[in-house]
Amino acid sequence: MVMIEALRKVIKRMHYPLEVMLVCVRWYAACPLSLRHIEEMMAERGVVVDHATFHRWSIKILPVLAAAFRPQKRPVGLSWRMDETYVKVGGQWKYLCRAVDRTGATIDFLLRAHRGLAAALLRARHRTARRAGDDHQRQERCQHGSHRGNAR
Repeated sequence: MVMIEALRKVIKRMHYPLEVMLVCVRWYAACPLSLRHIEEMMAERGVVVDHATFHRWSIKILPVLAAAFRPQKRPVGLSWRMDETYVKVGGQWKYLCRAVDRTGATIDFLLRAHRGLAAALLRARHRTARRAGDDHQRQERCQHGSHRGNAR
């Protein structure tokens, strides 16, 4: 309920329904879609909105959502390890790199076509997050591979 009120405060001068804006921002943040793809998808549903408008919505709404969801993140202890392997996905071998905590729960993962620099980046990200004072006990979950430009 608090999140909805915070969103309404941020978007009070925007002329689209909150549900439409949240769907567009969710698609943009969660899927490897460009702004123009979202524009086309919304036009198919009868909502005519320019791609630049989606970008403005994302700039305003995503920080509010991040602040609202931060308390919901599960804490991660100081002890974790990297688990690297290859798995067959859809008949093709893919590189899977996971950060696993002491109990065996997956903290973060990365699924790529090739190993390359991926494992080093994931290790560096977790080392940096561990040293980062205030965020010492928590780390952000990031769905690697779903970011624009990383899909293979």
